[in-house]
Amino acid sequence: MSVWRGLVRRPVAMVGLVVAFAFVVVAIAAPLIAPYSPQEQFFDGLTLEGAPLPPNERFLLGTDLLGRDLLSRMIYGARTSLIVGLFANGIALLAGTLIGLTAGFLRGFVRSILMRATDLMMAFPALILAITIAALVGPRLEIVIYVIALVNTGPVARVVYAETTSLAEREFIAAERAIGAGTARILFRHILPHLLPILIVWGTLGISTTVLFEAILSYLGVGVRPPEPSWGNIVFDGQSYFQTAPWLVFFPGFAVALLALSVNLVGDALRDLLDPTLRGRH
Repeated sequence: MSVWRGLVRRPVAMVGLVVAFAFVVVAIAAPLIAPYSPQEQFFDGLTLEGAPLPPNERFLLGTDLLGRDLLSRMIYGARTSLIVGLFANGIALLAGTLIGLTAGFLRGFVRSILMRATDLMMAFPALILAITIAALVGPRLEIVIYVIALVNTGPVARVVYAETTSLAEREFIAAERAIGAGTARILFRHILPHLLPILIVWGTLGISTTVLFEAILSYLGVGVRPPEPSWGNIVFDGQSYFQTAPWLVFFPGFAVALLALSVNLVGDALRDLLDPTLRGRH
């Protein structure tokens, strides 16, 4: 409750929370909200010259290069982008926590293997690694989720490892060992609860990162493949009409930026509220 009261006292964070929640509602209720099917092509959805229609009374955000309603495609694209953001970030958070927790507590050979593998994965540029894997395996929705999760696991593992290493040296952990507490009890009853604030903040901020990453991959043609809409491939499809039909790039680009900004605002506020070293500074 104290965290909620802290968020309420921060108008900017509350605006971000409301905007992010609105995106979630739109994504869930896409079949009810979207005026048309995202794949439906209209014969009157193009000009006589075959160009996309600008925003008008029938197509509120205009049409794309195939005469499809852009608003409907963006609504369904919100579902795709959020699915990737939530699942990819969730997998990365879970895998990174397990790796960092195990390496930070067990030490020795296990730590060396896990952290060297993490360092090796982080040594490659994230975007290059993601493009390579997606191009080799195939650009499908589930592949995009796994690729983004793999790229984001390393940073989470590093943060959890550093915190676990610090916590493992505390007096209360030594006391638990002295009374004969097992490894599982120490990890899940004492160390993991201390990591929850960090994991909550990383989980919140990671959503915007994964949404942006998915948009980049789809824009580069190795993400979610058409005709399934995502904000990234909508921008990719409309880039050739940027000068004559700028709405094809502006609206989905603005949606990506707005979602990322709103989630970052909430994540920054949670970091200030949950991190004891930052409380009272802002």
